[in-house]
Amino acid sequence: MKIHEYQGKEILRKYGVATPRGIPCFSVDEAVAAAQELGGKAWVVKAQIHAGGRGKGGGVKLAKSPAEVEQHASQVLGMQLKTHQTGPEGQKVRRLLIEEGANIKKELYVGMVVDRGSQRVVLMASSEGGMDIEEVAARTPEKIHKVAIDPMTGLAGTEAEDIARKIGIPEKAVAQARDFLQGLYKAFDDTDASLAEINPLILTGEDKVLALDAKMNFDDNALFRHPDIVAMRDLDEEDPAEIEASKFDLSYIQLDGDIGCLVNGAGLAMATMDIIKLYGGSPANFLDVGGGASTEKVTEAFKIMLRNPKLKAILVNIFGGIMKCDVIAEGVVTAAREVHLKVPLVVRLEGTNVELGKKILAESSLPIISANNMADAAEKVVAAVRKTVNE
Repeated sequence: MKIHEYQGKEILRKYGVATPRGIPCFSVDEAVAAAQELGGKAWVVKAQIHAGGRGKGGGVKLAKSPAEVEQHASQVLGMQLKTHQTGPEGQKVRRLLIEEGANIKKELYVGMVVDRGSQRVVLMASSEGGMDIEEVAARTPEKIHKVAIDPMTGLAGTEAEDIARKIGIPEKAVAQARDFLQGLYKAFDDTDASLAEINPLILTGEDKVLALDAKMNFDDNALFRHPDIVAMRDLDEEDPAEIEASKFDLSYIQLDGDIGCLVNGAGLAMATMDIIKLYGGSPANFLDVGGGASTEKVTEAFKIMLRNPKLKAILVNIFGGIMKCDVIAEGVVTAAREVHLKVPLVVRLEGTNVELGKKILAESSLPIISANNMADAAEKVVAAVRKTVNE
């Protein structure tokens, strides 16, 4: 789950992480009032969407008078902001953050992620702030400094100070940077975050360390422990199909292709998409129905896939372990009939009760294309799409 920048900063401030003062706004009038409340001589009008690269897309503007705040807020609020993370369609801006201006002396980068290799939270920091960290890693990897944090002790003061010095924090600000980084780790750990990124972390002209931006993502599996974070969810920023899928405990992500995939298990779903690509096709979605899919869940999965206007065929790929093939087969038949399926449907079943499952499909009188294995399934569904396109 993702939240907005201003929400991330609200969380970080509770852990002593310093940020500029700011006020979230939902209208132009609120933006002007926020600037007047904050006071000062300069303000930043910042679009609030769940995507990076807002500045490059025109979603972050500096204002030096309330009139400029009004002008910029009018331009940004309601715009279809396009960044490298939104895709060509962009994302509509419905919220703003009006923030006090900062005296920026240097821009740095700090981020925390879970490293599955070491099974620890890793702190990454760089002197190259304000840039995409992937670009820094590719061009100047020596400028990225890392520390794997021991979960028993947390981020040690010596580790935080060492990182601060390596990214160019002056000695008189090292103690503040230490507290900043330790607060960031505590926030990450306490909230079950999967990502915490400060880009840029700035050093002001007064040698103060501030989080000029804040991006936080959270582990969906731990949200039951954090109703306060769940309350921050902004459904306007999420794909409607993915929201609908979550209601039925389906893991769904829409993609750009035309072959729908219904699979049980995330690993098998990834492999299914890979083999579709291998045979020249393009997956329309990632869809994991899980190990306990019911007929209702399978039917809803079909409905969600069919909302995609690009869809030209569906591949059902099931390996029955906990999930029984006959249950999936019954669900597929029921779903195909209920939605009046008009695109080609290829089904590959293997595992528990596979023969019974195949029998149910065969006796359904539906035009279901049966496949013997993954390669056969991928080949048949790609061929079905090509036949549909050529007709």
